[in-house]
Amino acid sequence: MAGGLGQGAGVRRWIFRRAEQLGIAGTVRNLEDGSVEVMLLGGPLAVKQMRRDLESGPRFARVDGIAEIPCSLDPDTVVFSIL
Repeated sequence: MAGGLGQGAGVRRWIFRRAEQLGIAGTVRNLEDGSVEVMLLGGPLAVKQMRRDLESGPRFARVDGIAEIPCSLDPDTVVFSIL
């Protein structure tokens, strides 16, 4: 899953905390174009909830859109990391 969230406003920290609360593994990182990429690995309900959370974003962030694309994460990934 890749997000159209803008950088700044504590976006990566917010995503990290929310992923941990939902028991989701994966990564979040800033991209050169100013957007944020999020890769998720978790149960279908948790990932669906995370997508809903990403659509609204943290309090001071602007969400331009969410683009969901298949990605490959090592299935043994058990933590969420900020890159």
